[in-house]
Amino acid sequence: MKEDLSFGTRCVHAGEGPSPEYRAHTTPIYQTSTFLFDSAEQADAVFSGKEPGYRYVRSPPNTPTHAAFIEKMKSLEGGEAGLSFSSGMAAETAVVLSQLKSGDHLISSSVLYGGTYGLFSSLLPKFGIEVSFVNTTDLEEVKAALRPNTKMLFLESPANPTMSVCDIREIARIARDAGAISVVDNTFASPYFQRPLELGADLVVESCTKYIGGHSDLLGGVVVGSRDLIRSMSRPTTLLGVTMGPHEAWLCIRGLKTLHLRMERHAANAMAMAEFLEAHPKVEWVSYPGLSSHPHHDTARKQMSGYSGMLSFELKGGVKAGQRLINGVELCLLSVSLGSTDTLIQHPASMTHAIVPRDMRLKIGITDGLVRISAGIEDAKDIIADLDQALDKV
Repeated sequence: MKEDLSFGTRCVHAGEGPSPEYRAHTTPIYQTSTFLFDSAEQADAVFSGKEPGYRYVRSPPNTPTHAAFIEKMKSLEGGEAGLSFSSGMAAETAVVLSQLKSGDHLISSSVLYGGTYGLFSSLLPKFGIEVSFVNTTDLEEVKAALRPNTKMLFLESPANPTMSVCDIREIARIARDAGAISVVDNTFASPYFQRPLELGADLVVESCTKYIGGHSDLLGGVVVGSRDLIRSMSRPTTLLGVTMGPHEAWLCIRGLKTLHLRMERHAANAMAMAEFLEAHPKVEWVSYPGLSSHPHHDTARKQMSGYSGMLSFELKGGVKAGQRLINGVELCLLSVSLGSTDTLIQHPASMTHAIVPRDMRLKIGITDGLVRISAGIEDAKDIIADLDQALDKV
């Protein structure tokens, strides 16, 4: 397929075509654990890498269903190769364990998903990997954190849940000059609104559970980057056993066909909510990269084509007011995760980021009263009406 086609067309068509066996319109689910060979010689050629082919579902390229999904993601992210995983956390684990060894140093955004914080703060040190959590919105702090053994800079932008935005191009340059690789968790933006590889990042990670799948019905992760880096991850990925299932790969293919349509609606609804909340007298502040009041709005505007569907805010009255709001909504759903067709609301300090020590949460802006919303694709007026009636109860 021509790579000069528009993003939406590639969402629908990239990596796919009629199945060669039966001319099926949609990519089949290859629900198998093993593949057959015509001869011992062919098996030897495939296992040795002399010939391409499928071997066993745990080993890349896994199945033709996975291959179609990866081809689509490569096209959308602008990468040469990719790997799929059983979850976003599995993808991140494979990245750090395949690229780092005992004695290496990792610089990470201080604001990031609670699970990622747990991986970096409690698991990596057991492998002798040093980790520094840094305010990566401040380039001088990033430079000051560099050490001779720094081998990776890991960014989450926009960050969960404060919506802080890092200058990906500049940090990728800093990493490259230091002989380190740069990795960007692009889950909040999706490749529709931001493509870190085009900004100079070495690897991009997405939790497919969120916008890629888009319907809260799968768990998965994906990593896309250069052919050499992905090749270096292939064997560790096989050994870790963190492969995405064939059905989940198919659900990701299905979800990606409408990614461009959904992301436009997510972003439009988020902006409408952000503007409503910012003007409400009971709201202390709102953090959404699309607002001119956002401290990193100019950076977001420079590297993103839109601002996605995530926002956070603080009510006057703190945590008690936030709890009353969350308990008062009727259309919005109280749940973790994000990127669903439904609007989801949650309290990070007691839910997704409870693993982060309170003193660190407060230091990086995750206040006790912070509320996070993932805008769904309902009509904006109905979401706002629900928030309005809930705010009346605060």
